[in-house]
Parts: sequence; structure tokens; C-alpha cells
Amino acid sequence: MQKKRHPTKYLGEEYQRLVDKSLNWELKELQSASEPLCTIDGKQVIMLCANNYLNLSTHPKIVNAMIEATEKYGAGAGSDRSIAGNMTLHEELDRRLAKFKNAPASLTFQTGFMANEGVIPQLCGRGDLFVSDALNHGSIIDGVRLTHADRAIFKHKDTEDLARVMEEAEKHQPSYKHIWILTDGVFSMDGDLAPLSRIAKIAAEHGAGVYVDDAHGEGVLGDGGRGIVSHFHLNQDQVHIEMGTFSKAFGVIGGHISGNEDVRNFAYNKSRTWLLSGGVPPGVAAACIAAIDVLETEPEHVKKVWENRDYFLKAMQDLGFDTGNSETPIVPVMCGDSKKAKELAEFIWSRGIFGLPIVFPMVARDKARIRVQLCTKHTKEQLDKAIHAFEEGGKKLNLI
Repeated sequence: MQKKRHPTKYLGEEYQRLVDKSLNWELKELQSASEPLCTIDGKQVIMLCANNYLNLSTHPKIVNAMIEATEKYGAGAGSDRSIAGNMTLHEELDRRLAKFKNAPASLTFQTGFMANEGVIPQLCGRGDLFVSDALNHGSIIDGVRLTHADRAIFKHKDTEDLARVMEEAEKHQPSYKHIWILTDGVFSMDGDLAPLSRIAKIAAEHGAGVYVDDAHGEGVLGDGGRGIVSHFHLNQDQVHIEMGTFSKAFGVIGGHISGNEDVRNFAYNKSRTWLLSGGVPPGVAAACIAAIDVLETEPEHVKKVWENRDYFLKAMQDLGFDTGNSETPIVPVMCGDSKKAKELAEFIWSRGIFGLPIVFPMVARDKARIRVQLCTKHTKEQLDKAIHAFEEGGKKLNLI
């Protein structure tokens, strides 16, 4: 009898193919708090690739809120919120978030990915249509894949192409019952913004819903960091579901959606990621509430992250680097080839700078880059050191 291959052998073979093509992720170990100067793999480096835009993960008010709530309520919620784990802190967080977002209602999830995976598949079914930006986040793409709805893609940020797709959808027979336009607010690989005002206008012309994933806009854009809907002076009658996450500028963990009461009630009755997962620990909920408090009372954090972003962006452009279409504290340093992006990341690492190479399939094969993410606590000295390291590496690799 012929010996059968081990069931996992092909997994190792596939991983090796990724390594051979320089497409694998190489994990580094963060051995300190997530701060601009941190310890990774035993080495003190300047962090340039954290989502912790406002450095709130170490803010004393937020840390103390987590400790106090854990001591009072315990380490875990004890159940799904849908059963016996819907704690006072969860409800308070939902209310505080809605107020912060200037929305009638909000609902928090365990992660931002789970918000997209839970809500999007329930919005449309057979006889419906999702219309999605070509560069939307993978969690949006996976959410759409979980439905039987039809799907259409419009070119990245191209509202003329979106209008064309919507006009074609109007002619579909039988007529679509529901149409939802899905878009990132800030596109996480390029740092550019969705043209949300124009998207909302096109949606209104066709009676479609608008769902925006604002994971990288919250805490950075809008009035006091309230996000992209605020940035464009829109409301819940124009952008019907605003999704976000507490794991980036808020400095904690968790996802959420905001909209009207119908959106909230529908979501917690239909989203299986919400219904079938344990409630976030009370300490996490309390920390998220404290993060909202900080954003409402300490506007200097948002102001400073933009100052650092503008300083770094200008210096890199003056050196001749291609910084893509950045409009936010996400600044891509374009390298083109995946191997070259990894080589540049290794070079700046040797100079004490941690910048993450982003390669295929996260981006197109010829669009590899180092994604730099600026934060509030970066000092001018740290930024200058990083800029100098990029200059050295860029010249060595003929990028500038």
C-alpha cells in the first residue's frame, strides 16, 4: 500500500514558495509597550509602523480605567453579550460612542474585522447588490464573499466609474431590492481618502445605502478625531453605517458600527460574529470609554500627529521619494519590487528604524512599499533619524 502524504505537508511547501518569492511575513517580537521608542527582538528602535496614531495605548487615564474596571468586574464578561455577558460597561460604551460620533446609536464588536464580517453579509442576499471600491480592505471583501448577493467593483476612488456601475444596476432585471456601496474611509495601504461626499450623493440618487470602514480615520480625521463622516460634514442620512475600530487611534481593541436605531437593532440580532462571541472584557470596555474621554478633552493629540505627518512627508518628498497619494498619517514609501521593499526595510532596521515592508498580495506586485505610520509622540529628533536612514537606504537601492 502506497504511503500517503502527511495532510499538512502541502502547507509547508506553500510557505516555502512564499519565502522563495520574498512574499512571506517575518514576525518580530515587541518586548515593550507600543511607543515611538520601543524594544523589538532585543533591540531598541524607533517605531514607524504601529496603528497607535495618538499613542493612547499607554495614556495613564486609559490604563488606569482598564485596571479599575478589571478589579471591579473581573477579567472577562462571562458570556456572549447576547446571552448573559451584556455588562453595564458595554451599554455605556455603546452610548458614549454614539454621542462621540454624533449618531443616534452605536454597537461595539470584539474587533473591527468581526464588525465587517458580521454586519456586511447580513445587509444583502439574493436579488441584492454590493458595489465595492477596488482597493477595499480584506475584511470588507471577505464579508461580501459570505453572501449570495451580486457584486460589482468600481475603480479606486473613481466616482465616474461608480456612477456608471450604479446606472447599469438600475437597468438590472429583475430590479435589485437593496444596493449597498462599500468603501474604506482611509485606504490603509496608501493613506488616501475616499471621496465620501460624492459617493454619498451618487448613493442618494439611486436609493442605495453607504457603508464606510473608517478604521484608520477615527482619532485622526474630523472634528476632534470623530472620523471621516465628520471630516466631510456628512450625517447618518447620507452615510448609513460607519464602521470603525478601537485598536488604532483609540489605543485599545474592539470594533464598532454607528448609524440609526434600526442599524443597531438589526446588527445585534443578525450579526453572528456579535451573537456567537464572548463580550469584550470589562477592562477593555472601560479603556475604550476612557479613550473617548481623552479625545473629547485633550485635542492636542490629534493636532500633534498631523504636525509630525506633515514634517515627515515634506522631508521625504524633498529627498525625492515617491510617497504615493498619502492624505493622512499613513505615508507609503514606494519601492515597486517586493524584494527591494524588504531590502530597504532591512537597511533602516540596521539603523534602528522599524518600518514594515508591504508586499504582494497585500498590494499589487509592482506596488511594494514601506508603510510609515506617524504618531503623536514622535520627536523631531526621532523623525530626523528615520529620514536620514531612509535617505541612506534610498540612495543605496537607487530609489532616489
